[in-house]
Amino acid sequence: MTARIIAARRTAVVPQGGAFSRLRIEDLAAPVVQAVLADAGIAADQVDELICANALGAGGNPARRVALAAGLPERVAGLSIDRQCAGGLDAIALAAALVASGQARMVIAGGVESHSLRPLRAMPDPEGGPARPYEQAPFTPWPDRDPDMAQAAAALGARLGIGREEADLYAVESHRRAGGADFRPEIVPLADVGRDSFTRRLTMAVAGRAKVISGPVTAANTAVAADAAGFVLVVGPQVAAGRGLRIAASATLGADPVEPGLAPVPAIAASMGRAGLRPGDLAQAEVMEAYAVQAIACIRGAGLDPAVVNPKGGALARGHPIGASGAILAVRLFHDLRAGRGLAAIASAGGIGAAMVLAAD
Repeated sequence: MTARIIAARRTAVVPQGGAFSRLRIEDLAAPVVQAVLADAGIAADQVDELICANALGAGGNPARRVALAAGLPERVAGLSIDRQCAGGLDAIALAAALVASGQARMVIAGGVESHSLRPLRAMPDPEGGPARPYEQAPFTPWPDRDPDMAQAAAALGARLGIGREEADLYAVESHRRAGGADFRPEIVPLADVGRDSFTRRLTMAVAGRAKVISGPVTAANTAVAADAAGFVLVVGPQVAAGRGLRIAASATLGADPVEPGLAPVPAIAASMGRAGLRPGDLAQAEVMEAYAVQAIACIRGAGLDPAVVNPKGGALARGHPIGASGAILAVRLFHDLRAGRGLAAIASAGGIGAAMVLAAD
């Protein structure tokens, strides 16, 4: 039995410290879940499970909080996952597996992140000294193979010959595409925000003045930390009755943790192979843009046609709400893909890549 997505919504993506800065993750997610159910004409008491990705909330089963806040029945326990950036897409893949196996009929899946309200982190000193604050959690057991994400993107750019000018041009184009798009059908307005507030008229002159983070990686060609939520409703074909998009295939694979930006390439190849597709068969691809360098490397490495990748811009023009980013890619495809096959793909810290093929049939 093949699972289908019959409704998909998201909030706007708002940079950290912006209009969503006081909203808890359930405040961000619950209205989206409710909108998804309303779009599908499904009552809350029909939902069997809610799977939610969250990377920065420090535990506590965020999915349970979201389920209760959204008015789902108390029997919906909620399943929280943390695969960092890949989590939102993996939540949908898990939902599809539950439905396809017959363990559930209807599953809400996606992700939510609040960079603004993320807990402060500190590591105890084993020698008894003061705790040491940290921003990036360890993603491997080996410090020498656990690079800072921006530095890893810079190293990837140096190895592949992707310089600052090319990265800036890519970022400018992402903003240009997003600036001309209408996202209202997919966005649930919250806190008087109904559009992605970071999108602007970025120019090469402005990009040229941006702060350098590492090598070709600058503040202009890096996705900003953000707050947002995105969810879909996954059901079986009998419930779908021909509606929505079919989840044709998915894959999440590990790769070299030193080059996390390239991790989606084998996952894309695996998911496309399972769906019996070649890159030229895709009508649309939504590829995560954590860094312009990383996006360019993935597009080239996977052999994707740049013309069909992120036709309405990507995360460089929105922001990066870690646990929600993968789900937002799927939401984008749901609202744009009218025929053929679409791909969502995302890189994750630790050298993990996730990809999913959706079909409009």
